[in-house]
Amino acid sequence: MTDHAIVITGLIAGTAAIRGVGYLIGSRLPSKGPWAVGLNALPGCMIAALLAITLAPAGPPEWGAALVSLGVALWSRSLPLTMAIGVATIALLNSIL
Repeated sequence: MTDHAIVITGLIAGTAAIRGVGYLIGSRLPSKGPWAVGLNALPGCMIAALLAITLAPAGPPEWGAALVSLGVALWSRSLPLTMAIGVATIALLNSIL
């Protein structure tokens, strides 16, 4: 199993565990305060960690696609649109560079 596969598997397991526990004990979780803030931020932190591992050794096409995707995400607030433009950008930049 490659390092990326291990990270992705861990992220899937972590996200599934968080969602499962949230579903089972959701009414007991705090809705305000530092614990609520931390629990709400956790999935985003997992995605940021995956991106950091992917972009750290990457080259100009990957960094360019990441910047374009960030711009689309901030502009549109649409995950499907951001993903589609990101994939198209990386394909275009890989064919050009």
